[in-house]
Amino acid sequence: MSRIGRLPITVPANVELNVDGQLVSVKGPKGELSLTVSAPITVAKDENTVTVTRPNDGREARSLHGLTRTLINNLIIGVTEGYEKKLEIHGTGYRVQAKGNDLELALGYSHPVSVTAPEGITLSVEGNNKIIVAGIDKQHVGEVAANIRKLRKTEPYKGKGIRYAGEQIRRKVGKAGK
Repeated sequence: MSRIGRLPITVPANVELNVDGQLVSVKGPKGELSLTVSAPITVAKDENTVTVTRPNDGREARSLHGLTRTLINNLIIGVTEGYEKKLEIHGTGYRVQAKGNDLELALGYSHPVSVTAPEGITLSVEGNNKIIVAGIDKQHVGEVAANIRKLRKTEPYKGKGIRYAGEQIRRKVGKAGK
């Protein structure tokens, strides 16, 4: 049995969770999210707990059991607290400016790069080298942060580029070090 999958999910008082067949919808103070559960997995709701069960010990059912429980838990956390990813920009002349809901990044190219915030995501700037990507959908927040990081990945020789806050970059010595 899956250690994560068999744990019950407690639903907070300010969250409304509905299970309609394979569709799980969660509504909370920050917004509304829904998830379509894959076929062999079933979701049952009691008063303030949700349990995820699998019909058998087949390979597909086992692999989806813990995943489904975690995805439903992420929906609940998203509508109550939300998610955020922090990015840092390192390099001489590299900076970011907020232009309304959009960002304008100077990343060493001949032109500034602008990033528009997708629906459901808020982009904010701290100082001139920190970006905060926030939203209620964990996957969407991570995807937007990864796409921003992809604009100028940190290079291993000088460490210039965009990185996640707290990310360790493995540095290389370069030509001089033998």
